[in-house]
Amino acid sequence: MFRGQFIHTLDSKGRLSIPAKLRKHFSDAANDTVVMTQGTETCIDVYPHDHWQKFEENMRKLNPFDPDEMKFIRMISQHATDDKLDSQARILIPQLLLEHARIEKEILILGAMEKIELWNPGIFNDYLKQSRETYSEVAAKVMVTR
Repeated sequence: MFRGQFIHTLDSKGRLSIPAKLRKHFSDAANDTVVMTQGTETCIDVYPHDHWQKFEENMRKLNPFDPDEMKFIRMISQHATDDKLDSQARILIPQLLLEHARIEKEILILGAMEKIELWNPGIFNDYLKQSRETYSEVAAKVMVTR
């Protein structure tokens, strides 16, 4: 499980170093490979390869004749790209994804359970401020005993 937040910067080639505290949660099955795609918010989702494969299994269960389900598949797949961590644990982030997340240099790296999210720090702060509900109100709604 990925958790915590870190501030890093892109290097001049658009590469990002994945923090060791997050890398330690990559399984051997991921083979140091990630899949990056646009997030549902103004961010980039980064999945270790084995987590992405599980996600794809769920997408395969979607109905190919349902317009909304196919639109989701197309939207998440259109910019999905693989990359292997280099010897310095860096990934190269495609320009289209950087533009989607409005990331220029500084990146907020956020552990989000099964994936890692990459945010422009200012946009993430705005996202948090937009909520009219407090943390405790949101927790009360979503953490209902199931």
